[in-house]
Amino acid sequence: MQKVVFKDLGQMEYQQAWDYQEALLQENVRIKAEARQRAEVLAVGAVAGNEDRETTHYLLLVEHPPVYTLGKSGHIENVLIDEEQMGKKGIQFFRTNRGGDITFHGPGQLVGYPILDLERFYTDIGRYLRNLEEVTIAVLAGYGIRGERSPGETGVWIEPGIKGRERKICAIGVRCSRWVTMHGFALNVNTDLGYFGNIVPCGIQDKQVTSLSRELGRRVPLEEVKAAWSREFEKVFGVELV
Repeated sequence: MQKVVFKDLGQMEYQQAWDYQEALLQENVRIKAEARQRAEVLAVGAVAGNEDRETTHYLLLVEHPPVYTLGKSGHIENVLIDEEQMGKKGIQFFRTNRGGDITFHGPGQLVGYPILDLERFYTDIGRYLRNLEEVTIAVLAGYGIRGERSPGETGVWIEPGIKGRERKICAIGVRCSRWVTMHGFALNVNTDLGYFGNIVPCGIQDKQVTSLSRELGRRVPLEEVKAAWSREFEKVFGVELV
């Protein structure tokens, strides 16, 4: 069973968490590049030096201050307020290198960043995204909520097949470099959903956004959801958090 280093970052600015992810990803990419170079040397009959270091998997959980993030393929027209208005509301804005469109991160939302070397699991981004969805679907089931997938739309939804009642509870957007992942998911727990009114969430028109607290009619301890997500992550990915 592979081990994944678990880090609860608590509350952290978006840029700081992004820089931290990037540093972990680049270290893993460097380790993989060195291993490939060593393999090439061995292939021509040279004597090997030190043994290869193994990449390290991480799961980072965090809560951000209010921030809008736009994916690399996102459309700026899905942001309905300008940066001056954001500044007045105390909201930051970042163009990112993840997939997906515009989304919101903020207090009361569980954000997770798995830094995984997929070559040690499977080289299939689609499968990776479905597994991230599966973790959240299992967490929601523990609260008696049926989370589902919506065809062609990454993330986790409630009642996606009922027109006018479709509502997204978890957004997912990732980056992968040399099969090492970063960025991840954002699960609305006690999130102020009013922030989503300033954007077209994920670039999807005419569909709602919801939260665990809205669905249950009560606030839910974020620490409780962190623990549940971590447990289900271990099960779905077949790993041990350390």
